[in-house]
Amino acid sequence: MELRVKDAQKERKLAAKVLENINEGVIITDAQGCILSVNPAFEIVTGYRADEVYGQNPKILQSGIHSSEFYKEMWSQVCSSGNWQGEIWNRKKNGEVYPEWININSVKDESGNITHFIAVFSDITDRKHTEEKLRLLAHYDTLTGVANRYSLNKRLGSLIDTASKYNQQLAVLFLDLDRFKHINDTLGHNYGDLLLKEVSLRLKSLIKNKDMIARLGGDEFVIVLSNIKHPKEAIHLAESIIQALKGSFILKQHEVFVSTSIGISLFPLDGDAIEILLRNADKAMYKAKSTGKNHYELYHTDMHQDESKQMLMEIQLRKALERKEFHLTYQPIVDASTGMISGMEALLRWNNDELGNVLPERFIPLAEETGLIIPISEWVISQACVDVKNIHLNGYANMQVSINISALHFNQESFVKSVEAILFTTNVNPRAVEFELTESMIMPNAIETIHKLVKLKKLGLKLSVDDFGTGYSSLSYLNRFPLDTLKIDKSFISKIGRYQDDTSIEEAIITIAHRLHLKVIAEGVESKKQLNFLKREKCDLIQGYYITRPIPLEELIDFLGIWDKELIN
Repeated sequence: MELRVKDAQKERKLAAKVLENINEGVIITDAQGCILSVNPAFEIVTGYRADEVYGQNPKILQSGIHSSEFYKEMWSQVCSSGNWQGEIWNRKKNGEVYPEWININSVKDESGNITHFIAVFSDITDRKHTEEKLRLLAHYDTLTGVANRYSLNKRLGSLIDTASKYNQQLAVLFLDLDRFKHINDTLGHNYGDLLLKEVSLRLKSLIKNKDMIARLGGDEFVIVLSNIKHPKEAIHLAESIIQALKGSFILKQHEVFVSTSIGISLFPLDGDAIEILLRNADKAMYKAKSTGKNHYELYHTDMHQDESKQMLMEIQLRKALERKEFHLTYQPIVDASTGMISGMEALLRWNNDELGNVLPERFIPLAEETGLIIPISEWVISQACVDVKNIHLNGYANMQVSINISALHFNQESFVKSVEAILFTTNVNPRAVEFELTESMIMPNAIETIHKLVKLKKLGLKLSVDDFGTGYSSLSYLNRFPLDTLKIDKSFISKIGRYQDDTSIEEAIITIAHRLHLKVIAEGVESKKQLNFLKREKCDLIQGYYITRPIPLEELIDFLGIWDKELIN
């Protein structure tokens, strides 16, 4: 008998030791629910000391989140089956509400009467946080916080079902950032990520709670507008997005600019399934990108044919160099003070047996997109150098050629070496060659651009900023670039003579350029009135249809022989 008592005492001590050291909280109550004992883990989790809860009912831990029916059902199950387990929200002594997983068991005597209740619980806050993180990873883009592709498909599918049921319309806007790759490549992926975050914030500020925004990856976003009354709602949002992204983005010490091309498809007009609506919006976006970027396009069925034409054009473009289908035409540039032709701009043309004469605005964007612009640009530079040498040999030794440089080509690490190799191979005088660079090409990463431009100047090349006035027009950097010429965009020249007293921009550009010791060339001159204004404002060089259209090299040489400088006096 004495041995049994000692064994029982040992078991109780062992059980007490176990309760003291387990991580789960333990509450022991009598049959009426009065707390008889708790373990140290209980005190750690709840903040209550054992002496504070002794004799109390566990109701002191209730959070107020669960209804009275919840507790009735819980205790009913404990009493009937002897066990209940599940998730419950309780409140700590400091008032903090937390989730716990609890297992409640009843203890019965030999007669089957309940004598005690034992509850074992653990704080599952960390688990909840982990679950929430996993949910976010599953449904949201980790970089921008907007929905991801999986969440978009689920939500869009649900919206389509609702729209079908209640005869509603919805719109899908497919966005792709213009020039994002250039910013990513020049500044680095960290800056690209910062830009995507800033873009998503601007986009989120434009949509309503009923709508959604998702990032598909890279620089592609999708916005879904639910229950729209008219397609104009989607158009209005597209216009608002384009306007919202016009302002500069400050990424640490860098100021960058970005725009977007947007494609719009409508339910049920353009499709009744997720894949169709997204695909058609994507097609419309590419149409917007191929026709100048920074605007939107609504999907229409003709885009099926356009897509086939685009594919055919890409196939033919890949073979164009090998087949020698490219040729250059030249537009003369005249010195406004002397009337003499001082140079010419090289303009790329493409003639294909199947496609005929393809306009540059159609094939140049495709060449940029496919990367073919790099070998094409190298051919243009090489051929222009050969042609200007030919002109020199024909007695016009002071002529120089201006060549438009592709942004993608310019941003290649090997660009300067490639140019140096072409100059060596063609043996042309570098001072007879001028590169035309756009503002949007040189401004985003001005510091790196300056280094590259200095290297080009050391080769003997002249440098010009093309389309000045349409981009950044940042005077703070302009005087730091080793430039020779500013070219006023033809959109400004075309206004001269059409609008009364609307010449302030042209006058300002000419004045600024001269103050910076740069020459000014005006392109797109088509009338005597425009010519007279530019001469009066001391514009240095003139180019445009008023002199002649772009012509092949053979015609240009003949034109140089018959040109009468008095025609512009």
